[in-house]
Amino acid sequence: MIISITQGALGLASGALVGFSLGLVGGGGSILAVPLMVYLVGVPSAHVAIGTSALAVAANAGSGLIAHARAGTVRWRCGAIYAAAGVLGALAGSTLGKAFDGQRLLFLFALVMIAVGVLMLRGRRAGGDPHAQCRRRNAPKVVGLGAGTGLFSGFFGIGGGFLIVPGLVAATGMTMIDAVGTSLIAVTAFGLTTAINYAMSGLVDWPLAGVFIAGGVVGGIGGSRAARRLAASGRLGIVFAMLIFAVAGYMLLKSFPMI
Repeated sequence: MIISITQGALGLASGALVGFSLGLVGGGGSILAVPLMVYLVGVPSAHVAIGTSALAVAANAGSGLIAHARAGTVRWRCGAIYAAAGVLGALAGSTLGKAFDGQRLLFLFALVMIAVGVLMLRGRRAGGDPHAQCRRRNAPKVVGLGAGTGLFSGFFGIGGGFLIVPGLVAATGMTMIDAVGTSLIAVTAFGLTTAINYAMSGLVDWPLAGVFIAGGVVGGIGGSRAARRLAASGRLGIVFAMLIFAVAGYMLLKSFPMI
């Protein structure tokens, strides 16, 4: 697919927003990327939007991960265990998602976004153990949450960071800023798994993915820097939840007549 100058500009701006979200809160990438691709950039196929966004989110999460690693806010062992457990789930979920009707998938996606917005309104609390690690006693919980999140993220074509972050906190007791940085390991793995699966079916728009990734690199750097300054702030969660509700409402209006 050859994208127009307008689509390229919109894709670049959308990618920057997605990258900023990933760097800042460790999630929200595909929650924003899929509707942005469908309703703003104008990708006609929901499945192509999901496959393309999965690739872009994986790359942008990787960029944000590098920034967080430099700041020392990544727990590599925990992230690796979580990601490994979720890859098979992401593969199964993405295979199921490809067989699901595209408009129905968007409708369900909007309902998920509303649930995510409610969770965001609950706020992100400060605190936690800055030395938390994954050990034998908490490994089963990390593995279980990783597998479940992978299945969920693969089906909807999302990175799943909004589930991974609270999952890591619940399983290990780590601080929120460490959970945000560590979650990007799994977000990258889940998104890449989903993207490869969709690409094998020709459901990835490569030029658009490249534009999204370019914008996301810049946004991710800015987001990771802001995360370190606003780790204890609850205002960002409220703003982000309001954005999610707005986008979800628009998606429901667009996809409901097709159900």
